[in-house]
Order: sequence, then structure tokens, then C-alpha cells
Amino acid sequence: MGHTHSNPGAIWALGITQIIGYGTLYYSFSILAPSVAGDLQVPVEWIYSCISLALLAGGLVSPWAGGLSDRVGAGKVMSIGSIGAAASLLACGLAWKAIAFLAAVILVELASAFVLYSTAFAFLAQTTGARAQRSITYLTLIAGFASSIFWPLTSWLLQSMDWHQIYFLFAGLNLAVCIPLHLWLSRFAQIATARPHEIGSEPPAMPVENGHLVFVLIVLGFSLAGFVSAATLFHMVPLLGVLGIGVAGVWVASLLGPAQVASRLINMAFGQDLPAPILAVLSAVTMPLALGTLVLTAPSTTGAIAFAAIFGLGSGLFSIVSGTLPLAISARLVSESD
Repeated sequence: MGHTHSNPGAIWALGITQIIGYGTLYYSFSILAPSVAGDLQVPVEWIYSCISLALLAGGLVSPWAGGLSDRVGAGKVMSIGSIGAAASLLACGLAWKAIAFLAAVILVELASAFVLYSTAFAFLAQTTGARAQRSITYLTLIAGFASSIFWPLTSWLLQSMDWHQIYFLFAGLNLAVCIPLHLWLSRFAQIATARPHEIGSEPPAMPVENGHLVFVLIVLGFSLAGFVSAATLFHMVPLLGVLGIGVAGVWVASLLGPAQVASRLINMAFGQDLPAPILAVLSAVTMPLALGTLVLTAPSTTGAIAFAAIFGLGSGLFSIVSGTLPLAISARLVSESD
């Protein structure tokens, strides 16, 4: 157990679960939404309103999920969350009425709070300590391909299966792959109690009002950036279709994943000396820049490609800073209090 914090197998296992988690719980929704709406005989806007309510529910439960990760270990939380993820996707597949689908999608987002990046980052912080920032970057490099895999995969599956069957398949994928991997990973979380954290195992003795203000600003910034990111990602494929990109929209959107990975590689090569707040600002600026590019160039396919690439760069950085910025701020507050 003394050296498991450097085990690359744990990061790869976690990366696989994040690809499947984001692919089945997040990215597949925009591809399946029109089919779900047509089958349930409701406007597609109603289906998208379901995910809006579900995201709100997931956001409300996230603080509790984070606290639970601190108390019992993020590995155990992800193991339980994987069971919830499989069950919620099964519920989506079994939904034959609109209200039942709404309830199932809310369950999906509740489960997401326990298995996606926020809990995965907590796992890496617990098991790698001061090396968490680099571990988070490695993880996001692997998981960055989730959209590139699952947008085309879900579109391809729709050619031979209906949306019910696809949700059943995705539930089985979480059951057969994610649960065993999370159970295996849960033993690494024991390091959190076996050795002290480099960033401090006790709350720092800092000016409370300053520390609270900093983290309130972080939460506000992450909330606004997360809103832009989630809204764009959920609507990216249909948005490109509406703007006249047509069937190429799926493949253009799939460039998002490689762009996210590219941003993380660039960050590893050249951004290690840049403070986390600077990276956060770059991420916040890049995403609206991408949207502006799309507005000014539509319906140009070249412009859409540029949009996907720029947005991928920004969202790739956002995934990193959402895990590393709180760690960096905590470390700085601890150092200032010593």
C-alpha cells in the first residue's frame, strides 16, 4: 500500500470508468433526445427541460456526495454510484411515459454526482496528495475521448436499435465494467487515512472571511463556466444541425474530444509553470470565443470545425482547473497560515 499512489493502473482504470460514465450518462443524451421525444410524443424541448431539472438535482446533491467522499473514501462512493448509474440507465430504458423518463433522467444525474469527475478528482486527491494535479491531468487526458467515442457510437447504435435498447446496453456497460473497476479502485482510497496529505490533513488556520470569500468566488466562477459548458455540450450536435451543418454535425462535434486532449497535452508540456487561476481565466475566455466563432461563421463547416476545436481547448482546460484550482488555493492558504 505504500506505493500505490504512483500506480498508473489506477489512473487508467479510473479513466476507463470516466469514459463510460460521461459517454453513457452525459454525451449520449443529445443523440437520443429526438428519438425519445418522438416515441413519447412530446416536444424535444420538453426532453431537454428534463435534463435541465436533472442537472439542478445533481448539483444540489453534489455537496453531500463530496462530504461522503471525505468521510468514507471516494473509491467506495464511486462503487456505490456505479450501481446507481446502472440502475438509473435501466430506468431510462424502461420509461414508457414522459413523466417516467423525467424521473429516470433525474436519477441519472443524481448518480452522476457520485461517479464522474468531481468524485474522481477527490479520489486522486486522497490517493496522490501533492501529486494530485498531475494525476488529474493524466486522468483528463484519458477521459477526454468520451465524446469522440460515444457521440458516433450512439448514432451508429440508433441505426439498428431503439433508444430503450441502447439505454439497456449502457446500463449493462456500467454494470459489467465500471462497478468491478470501482470496487478494485476503492482499496486505493485507504491511503487517505494511512498517510497525511501534503496539502494538510487539518483545516488551515487562515482568516475565515478571506478563505470563504475565495471559495465563494471559485464556486461562482465554476457555476457560470459549467453552465456554458453543459448547455453547449448537451446541444452541440442538434445545434450544428440547426445551423445547417447537417449529418456532418456528429463528426464535427466529435472533434471536441481530441481538442480537449490536445489542450491537456499542451498544458502538460507548457502550462505546468502557469498558476491554476491563470489557466482558469484562459478556460473561461476560450469557451465564449468558440461560441462567437460559430455565430460569425455559420453555416460554414470550416467555422464549425474551428468552433469545436476552440471549445474543446477551453472545456479541456476547465476539466483540469475544476480539480486543480481548489487544491492550489487550499495549498496557498495553508502556506500563508504557517
